[in-house]
Amino acid sequence: MSTPAPSQDTLAWQDLDRRHYLHPFTDSRALHARGARIITRAEGVYLWDSDGARILDGMAGLWCVNVGYGRRELADAASAQMLELPFYNSFFKTATPPTLALAALLAEVTPAHLNHVFFTSSGSEANDTVVRLVRHYWQVQGQPQRKVIISRWLAYHGSTMAGASLGGMRYMHEQGDLPIPGIEHIEPPYWFEQGGELDPEAFGLLAARRLEERILAIGADRVAAFIGEPIQGAGGVIVPPASYWPEIERICRKYGILLVSDEVICGFGRLGRWFGCEHFGYTPDLMVIAKGLSSGYLPIGGVMVSDEVSRVLIERGGEFNHGYTYSGHPTCCAVAERNVRILRDERIVERVHDDTGPYLQARLAELADHPLVGEVRGVGFMAALELVRDKARRQRFTPVGEVGTVCRDFCFEQGLIMRAVGDTMIIAPALVMSRGEIDELLTLARRCLDLTLAAVNGHA
Repeated sequence: MSTPAPSQDTLAWQDLDRRHYLHPFTDSRALHARGARIITRAEGVYLWDSDGARILDGMAGLWCVNVGYGRRELADAASAQMLELPFYNSFFKTATPPTLALAALLAEVTPAHLNHVFFTSSGSEANDTVVRLVRHYWQVQGQPQRKVIISRWLAYHGSTMAGASLGGMRYMHEQGDLPIPGIEHIEPPYWFEQGGELDPEAFGLLAARRLEERILAIGADRVAAFIGEPIQGAGGVIVPPASYWPEIERICRKYGILLVSDEVICGFGRLGRWFGCEHFGYTPDLMVIAKGLSSGYLPIGGVMVSDEVSRVLIERGGEFNHGYTYSGHPTCCAVAERNVRILRDERIVERVHDDTGPYLQARLAELADHPLVGEVRGVGFMAALELVRDKARRQRFTPVGEVGTVCRDFCFEQGLIMRAVGDTMIIAPALVMSRGEIDELLTLARRCLDLTLAAVNGHA
């Protein structure tokens, strides 16, 4: 498919982009040679670029636009709050009504033992807060030596110094002398990559017990917490076997370390439950939230804190010397509260669980017959396709990433956003996507796989 020449408006925007804007996670030189794609408007599950092309957004922005684009209720909530009180801080023994209303609503929709929240502007800031809060908690408990937080390779917990350190992306660690001290990593429960001939449930137990091995190697009295995403998103939608999370929780309780669930991607309905920990059946001490909290309409994140941890911090912790200018930002909180009410009142989470989530997974499973697809996996509105050279042996292409990039570029040309993580294609659409729109996504995805196969075979 030939790409039409960009319009004069597009060329003007691309020129401004080259001259003034530094993109996140981008090779700027390569982007400047090609020119950025300029997105100008959106509605429902679709985007339009500056040349008028319509694009089906299979990634809900960046895993976040859960209620879809163009919800007037969220714009109205922002407008009304900006006219009444656009901003005030949470310092100086002060709070605002939207901040408190959202905190109370979150206590209703999160697991019953999570009744306090520390607000931030992003998931990255929330995970920085986890590091500060966990270490403060243990210091208050008279165990200041408990500083080590264990995470996993291929985890993503943000890109700040602490967030990127908690994350297990080695390419991020190579820039900035990371991880910071006190962060350890174990292998993830990635059966497709590492399971070999093991049954997935046996592999899940093996992967979970790496945590116990690391705790014992470090010394249990030095370990503060374990942090994990219910499903590792940016690592390639790594869905753990059912045996994994119960064993992780058992180990955490055995050694008395805190269990942190990073729900930035999985939270607010993506797996067909309000939170991923509910899907996998474990009880976190801390829960990190962002993205779907406001459906990406305004920046906001937070850390939900269990009653037991909150009690220690409130009764014995004194002043917690941590926070942000925009913690509990009233306009962001007003929009997030309205967004959460939309998810609840329209029963969007239940629809994903009962109807559209199973339908999406069933349609995606049809792609398992494609010559390039070595595995299809997912839960709810989150899925991955592994592109492989040899399906029977789960053998990847070399170098890893080239075929995924080819497929992603065909998706762009065909009007579909599907992300590539190496040679793993990722899908996480808005939770309001209809069955008809799911059918359209699958038609486009298969077309792009066919084009990729032809390119790999040297026919395109």
